[in-house]
Amino acid sequence: MRRGYHVPMNALPPLPDKLLANLKDRYAEPHRHYHTLAHVEALLRHLDTHRHLAVQPGHIEAAIWYHDVVYDTRRNDNEVCSADVVRFELMSIGWLGVDVERVATMVEATQHHRAGEGDTDSLLFLDLDLSVLAAAPAAYDTYAAAIRAEFDWVPEADWRAGRARVLQSFIDRPAIYRTPELHAAWEAAARGNLARELATLVTP
Repeated sequence: MRRGYHVPMNALPPLPDKLLANLKDRYAEPHRHYHTLAHVEALLRHLDTHRHLAVQPGHIEAAIWYHDVVYDTRRNDNEVCSADVVRFELMSIGWLGVDVERVATMVEATQHHRAGEGDTDSLLFLDLDLSVLAAAPAAYDTYAAAIRAEFDWVPEADWRAGRARVLQSFIDRPAIYRTPELHAAWEAAARGNLARELATLVTP
């Protein structure tokens, strides 16, 4: 067991049905097109597939549920606000502070999609959150269109410039996926999709 973990794998209390129902309502907000319940469910399926890679999958599962619970494209503090919801709600159902803070820190890490090399659970969570980048081209295009719909208030020229910067920042990384198994499975497809979308943004 990694130092600092006080509970055995899978020992965390489950999220109550009432709390999950509230989370599902948040993910059904009308301004969401990609960051919906379908996104959460996709990540949960990926976690089930790759659960053997996790030290404490309960932390990752909770982070998946909460990482976009606050989502407003006109704000720049969604991740911090989502982490605040984690702290309030998980403490209220009796989770220990160390577990609550662990999940909150994972949620905050989605702001820049970075975690320390030795933090394998956070790296796995962040990799799962980026799984759509490695989707089949048609599915990736659907994702990209949904993201544009969430930013429909941004003028087209500004959108192209901003989106291009985001895509290039991922392309410039030595590795998009830092979990070795997922890097081997997803890296090439993700880079292909990112390059393909980037070309559409910079074409006059």
